[in-house]
Amino acid sequence: MRKKGSRCPAEVTLRIIGGRWKIPILFHLAEGTKRFSELQRAVEGITQKMLTQQLRELERDAIVHRRVYPQVPPRVEYSLTTLGRSLEPVVETMCRWGMRQLNAGRQAETTG
Repeated sequence: MRKKGSRCPAEVTLRIIGGRWKIPILFHLAEGTKRFSELQRAVEGITQKMLTQQLRELERDAIVHRRVYPQVPPRVEYSLTTLGRSLEPVVETMCRWGMRQLNAGRQAETTG
């Protein structure tokens, strides 16, 4: 039994991957390593400033690895860490749930 006032463990997950942009970033990084510009094109609507901030937070939380190649101009690539890969089933489940809701909405539109 849970103690009164104890926190829901899902709050830890939400603290790390919550917000508007982190799930889409993780979704695209699950496809493989991406450069910053590739991610910015893939995550529709995100600004450069927000993408930078979100990637820094994900890197701080050991979800994303940032690799800088020592060349001019510098090349930077982002990939999921082992911990980040462990979130793939969570993201996949969220995608499946979202698709069911989209499909249910389409069905309601055609029958309503």
